[in-house]
Amino acid sequence: MSGGNGASKTGCVVVFYRPDSACVERANRLARIHPVVVVDNTEQRTTPDFLGLSPDIMYLPIGENVGIAAALNRGIEYLIKQGMSNALLFDQDSEPSKTLLTELPELMTGRTAGGERVAVIGPAYDDVRLGGVAPFVRFRYLKLERVPPEGKQLIDTDFLITSGSCINLQCWREVGPMDESLFIDFVDLEWCVRARNKGFRVLGVPWLTLAHELGEAPVKVLGRTYPMHSAIRHYYLFRNAVALMLRREIPCTWKSTELVKMPGRLLIYALLPENGGSHLRMAIKGLYHAIVGRMGRL
Repeated sequence: MSGGNGASKTGCVVVFYRPDSACVERANRLARIHPVVVVDNTEQRTTPDFLGLSPDIMYLPIGENVGIAAALNRGIEYLIKQGMSNALLFDQDSEPSKTLLTELPELMTGRTAGGERVAVIGPAYDDVRLGGVAPFVRFRYLKLERVPPEGKQLIDTDFLITSGSCINLQCWREVGPMDESLFIDFVDLEWCVRARNKGFRVLGVPWLTLAHELGEAPVKVLGRTYPMHSAIRHYYLFRNAVALMLRREIPCTWKSTELVKMPGRLLIYALLPENGGSHLRMAIKGLYHAIVGRMGRL
């Protein structure tokens, strides 16, 4: 696996979980531009040939679902061993443009070459079901500050979603790996907070977007659209939110906004989906597990 010249010593990590042929084709397209490592969380082991992956792709089958954080960590460690300086991270359903794939690493390399402490750079995400391109966010008391993705200047933000982001691998040892105890939700937020606490910047690129769907079919309540998830995802969402609230290093600004939102979310997820009772039970189970410190995979 070779990353090319200095400006493009960039590899991609793609996390698979029960991928279909479209996921495989997306990974193959990535491999035409950057070296790619696929970390497969699918429970049943298979081979890259059986899936139809390009022979240029490094395939790491785990044989169990170890969670998004653990899968990303394994892929990133592999890229570091290959001498990469940047890592582009993707979910299996992400469809990045060629512009995003080339421009994000170039922006990162340009910033860090002069000694600037940047941990991660990422695009705005575009979920047409939730109203289009989402703003970048900064943590404020009781309410997030939403920064429109406009202009030609990079935007300091408090966190970026994992998929589509470009991590500076020079800072990986200092910041540390993704928190595997969270398993899936808030993994990106926790890592970005840790990076910022260590003096690194988290930068949004307003002129680049990535099509990305959050959760399942969203619901609309009082004019606002909320992403809907499965009951098991609501377990992780509520558990990890409370677990992070209990950590001293997480900003009180973020904690305050989560506390304000939580009762309304519990109500929405209990009343609106089919089998709302199971959603409520899983959310409450998550809250309890956070308080008693039961983390990792359910």
